[in-house]
Amino acid sequence: MDTVLLSDSNNELEKAADLIRNGEIVGIPTETVYGLGADASNEDAVRRVFEAKGRPADNPLIVHLADFSQAKEYTTSIPELAYKLAERFCPGPLTMVLPKNDRIPMITSGGLDTVGIRVPSHRVMHRIIELSGRPIAAPSANTSGYPSPTSAEHVMRDMNGKIAAVVDGGSSEFGVESTVISIESRNSVRILRPGCITKEMLSELCSEVIIDRAILHELEAGQKAASPGMKYKHYSPKADIIMVEGSLESFISYVGAHNGEGVCSLIFDTDKECFPYRYMTYGKDSSEQAHLLFQRLRELDDAGAEKVYVRAPETEGVGLAVYNRLIRAAGFEVIRI
Repeated sequence: MDTVLLSDSNNELEKAADLIRNGEIVGIPTETVYGLGADASNEDAVRRVFEAKGRPADNPLIVHLADFSQAKEYTTSIPELAYKLAERFCPGPLTMVLPKNDRIPMITSGGLDTVGIRVPSHRVMHRIIELSGRPIAAPSANTSGYPSPTSAEHVMRDMNGKIAAVVDGGSSEFGVESTVISIESRNSVRILRPGCITKEMLSELCSEVIIDRAILHELEAGQKAASPGMKYKHYSPKADIIMVEGSLESFISYVGAHNGEGVCSLIFDTDKECFPYRYMTYGKDSSEQAHLLFQRLRELDDAGAEKVYVRAPETEGVGLAVYNRLIRAAGFEVIRI
């Protein structure tokens, strides 16, 4: 299969929508990362998404809609709190896990009786959903386990020859996947995967915001993943990623004691003036770190890094999302100094 690179012009977006209507797979930009878009109601198309990514079948997909009002077409019930959250955060990088109906096949939901619903704000993704007239299942458009793509170039690297087309919509705005939540009670939610809609933001509308244990720890044996990004090692480059928690001084000392050929560090912008070893930076604050993280993980592979020591980000605000992605990229290997 020849993968076609499309622009974000109206004519090209109509082509992308036609491909999806016809059961094909298209790499599509969103405000979070690029997604591998397919008709969520078409079992054969969804199956090919799993095949293209090499994704385990029990890892659920998120369904993207043009408007939250359409969620009632694919769910059996929607709590009042979900509508309240949608009014504030949709369209945007928030996914809500809701009980699904039969219009969403079990293969799309990873065998669960729930489905993640999201209304993306990116103009290109939003327009393709409208033009196709389909609910679009769109996991990140990368080889399963590898860093998520934040540009069309990343998607072409991973998916060229495996999917019909990729739409180039420029660099992703946020750089990490959407926040995924479940509704726990009338005024309580649980964060299953952190993103740029933070606990602090959700707390403005909810009396209780629970951080699921799986955000910072591995799932227990036999436990089902209620959200993408919970169960398997994810976001990992070919290099061996090791997170290091501690002061800059202790980080420098630790890297110095373990430095060698093939070693590189991923540090904050503010660290570079006094860091004496090979490094890349990934931003001065949590928002920049989220935007740059996956790009930097891919660049580390391009640079031939074999082992990467990462300065651990904070776990407040968007930092929790960055920490979550890194701890999974590291296979939960964290050095605390």
